[in-house]
Amino acid sequence: MVVHNLKDLSVHLVKSFSRSFPTAFMENKSEVTEFILVGLTDALELQVPLFILFTLIYLITLVGNLGMILLILLDSRLHTPMYLLLSHLSLVDCIYSSAITPKVMAGFLTGDKIISYHACAAQMFFAGFIAVESFLLASMALDRHAAVCKPLHYTTTMTSTVCVLMVTASYACGLLQASVHIAFTFHLSFCRSNVINHFFCDILTLLALSCSNIYTNEIVLFTLAAFDIFFTLLVILSSYLFILVAILSLHSSEGQKKAFSTCGSHLTAVSIFYGTIVFMYLQPNSRHSMDTDKMASVFYTMIIPMLNPLVYSLRNKEVNRAFWKVVGKAKSSLGLVC
Repeated sequence: MVVHNLKDLSVHLVKSFSRSFPTAFMENKSEVTEFILVGLTDALELQVPLFILFTLIYLITLVGNLGMILLILLDSRLHTPMYLLLSHLSLVDCIYSSAITPKVMAGFLTGDKIISYHACAAQMFFAGFIAVESFLLASMALDRHAAVCKPLHYTTTMTSTVCVLMVTASYACGLLQASVHIAFTFHLSFCRSNVINHFFCDILTLLALSCSNIYTNEIVLFTLAAFDIFFTLLVILSSYLFILVAILSLHSSEGQKKAFSTCGSHLTAVSIFYGTIVFMYLQPNSRHSMDTDKMASVFYTMIIPMLNPLVYSLRNKEVNRAFWKVVGKAKSSLGLVC
C-alpha cells in the first residue's frame, strides 16, 4: 500500500489497529468524525505573536536535530555508539515535534482547530515517540556507564550489535505502547462532546470525552506509563550512581573533570526531560489545572526537542569540532567555486 499523505497514513494506521484488535473495534459506535482542539488560548491579540514564536521554535528544532544527524553522518569520528544513539534521539525529536507543532501553528494562523478522527489517531501515535525518547535516554545512560566505569572494555561492551539492539528495543517498546494506546482509545464511543481541551490529541483528554467505561483504559495507561517512567529512571539513576562512585574513586582532579564532561550533556538532557514529567505528574491536586498541563505539554512536546541539539552542541567539544570542520570544508568548497 502506497501512503501519499498524512491523511492516508492515519487511515492506514487505524485500519491496521482495527484488524489487530477486531473485538475492541466492534464496540466502536461513535459517530464522531472530527474533533475540535481548544488550543492554548483564544485571545486574538496573542494569535500572531504565538504563531511567530512557535514557528521559530519549530524551525530551530528541525535545523538543530537534522543538522545533528547530518553532522554525525558526515564526520567519521562521530561514528561511535554514543553518537549513534544521539542521532536517533534527534530523529525521534523531529518526528513527535512534527506531529504536533505544525497543527498548533496552523491553529494560530488560520483559526482552524478541527482535526479529523483518523488524523487525531495518527497524531496520538506519533506523539508516542516521546516514549521512544525515554528508552533512548536510558540506553545512552548505559553507554555512559560503560565509558566511565569500564573504559578499557568499552569497545568490546558497546559493540555495533549491542547498539543496534538498544535502538531497536527503544523503538519497539515505545511504538508498542503507542499502538496499544491507539487500540484501546479509539474503540471507545465519543458521545459527550468532540471538543478536546488541549492543543493536541492527548490520551487523557480523549478519555474524558468518552461515554464508554474507561476503567480498563485507565489501568492500561497507568501500567504502561509507570513501566516507562520507573523502568527508564531506574536504569538512568542506577547507571549514574555507579558513574558517580567511579568518578569519586579517581585521584586525579583532571580525570574527574574529564569524566564529568563525558556525561554532562546527557545528564542535562535527562534532567530537562524527566524534570518536566515530574513537575507535571507529581504536583499536588490542589495546584493541578488544565492550563498547567498545557504548559508542561508545550515544554516536553516542543521545547525539549529544540533544546536537545543545543545542549549536545554547546556542551560537547567533539560535536563543536565536527561542526567547525564541516563549516571549514564548506568554505573551502565555496572558495574553489568562486
